[in-house]
Amino acid sequence: MTDQACGSHSIALAGGWCWFSHIEVLERGRSAYVVPAAELGAPNLEALCLPRATFGGLSLDVPRVMGILNVTPDSFSDGGLFLKADAAVMAARRMAAGADILDVGGESTRPGAVFVDESEEIARTAPVIEALREGGLEVPISIDTRKADVARAAFAAGASILNDVTALQYDPGMAAFSAQQGCPVILMHSIADPGTMQDDPRYENVLLDVYDALATRIDAAVAAGIDRSRLAIDPGIGFGKTLEHNLVLLNRLSLFHGLGLPVLLGASRKRFIGTIGAEAEAAKRMPGSLAVALHGVAQGIQMIRVHDVAETRQALSLWQAVTKGVAG
Repeated sequence: MTDQACGSHSIALAGGWCWFSHIEVLERGRSAYVVPAAELGAPNLEALCLPRATFGGLSLDVPRVMGILNVTPDSFSDGGLFLKADAAVMAARRMAAGADILDVGGESTRPGAVFVDESEEIARTAPVIEALREGGLEVPISIDTRKADVARAAFAAGASILNDVTALQYDPGMAAFSAQQGCPVILMHSIADPGTMQDDPRYENVLLDVYDALATRIDAAVAAGIDRSRLAIDPGIGFGKTLEHNLVLLNRLSLFHGLGLPVLLGASRKRFIGTIGAEAEAAKRMPGSLAVALHGVAQGIQMIRVHDVAETRQALSLWQAVTKGVAG
């Protein structure tokens, strides 16, 4: 995969900024091998090359930045900073200057996190979303929740995208709500509960296991009445994965374009960045987070979920300038 055309046989990846001419084929029980893209069957090739549908009103022919706003006391990086509604609104307005989407969450999903009651999660998130909308903010807002009642309150307040870390598996009512709402939905891969997800996670083949699990969740969402064009996927870096699992997934992120949907990467400030970068304090992991974000964009990932919005936007502008020779 490359961010520039590499010859007459190059194909644009998902209608975006990356190009490819060959495909690495991954199969269970067989070593990976590379073939010319032209040898791939039409359905598989279409999944890789067809432009992605707009998501939440945003075209995906350029990388999109999702800013993280955790209205929680215990999130691993910014817990407690924006728990009060006025502080959250101020932070969101600052983020909106560079973010394409604001992702508001009221329950921490860090390893070891405790359950938050629906009423408390609603009290944390809905007033912030409502205040932003009443203040004239037009940036799409996603609600980061696994609970249908929380999503329902958030959409009533002005949210327009659902970001479910359990891919609609935690709450039996979430799929029906999403189908009825007709909203864009991000399906993230995770295993177990946030409180136990890092207790010795194991995979037969983390790449193919995560890929197959997401394919199953896509099918389930469509069967529940959610239009496939409204779905996006997230491989769930750090959710039920060891450092080694995360690195394997990041190394071959482009695999997930084979599912034919927009891909979101959320790795900002996560523990593996601190481990590799020798930084115990999550808030100081911005440089490593930028490196991972740019790696994702270089593999055609359409949406990057980050804490450091302004810095990521600047990095993307420079990346575009040096790779494309175009400023802005």
